Amino acid sequence: MKRPLTADDGQVTPFLVILTAAIIMFAGLLLDGGLALAAKTRALGEAQEAARAGAQALDLTAYRTDGTVRLDPTQARTLARTYLATTKDTGTVTATTTTVTVTVTAHQTTQLLRFIGLDTLTVTATGTAHPVRGITTPDP
Repeated sequence: MKRPLTADDGQVTPFLVILTAAIIMFAGLLLDGGLALAAKTRALGEAQEAARAGAQALDLTAYRTDGTVRLDPTQARTLARTYLATTKDTGTVTATTTTVTVTVTAHQTTQLLRFIGLDTLTVTATGTAHPVRGITTPDP
């Protein structure tokens, strides 16, 4: 016995296709968003460590002459770039006699969002360091 056709036949199929696509995109946001957050945390750590490496470049002549703690900016940039070369990310380094600032750019490949055409997510993080003579209290 054949069932009579009604106006509702086949209406569930488009709904399921749209619902499935929405669930996959939501899962992609969760998974790839988490991966992007982890990449941002890693980039921040790399930026801070590179800045700390650069902050080791004291101007020894000034320190030995009158006890002034200041950086040699050229050497600070070199040390920070050397540290960055050990990572797989790129970055920019600026240094003055008082501060080293490193900005790291990281690229995180996506897992699920690539299905909608988004292959990588780019994150940036900045770290700053300055030289101090001895540590008696934490920086504010």
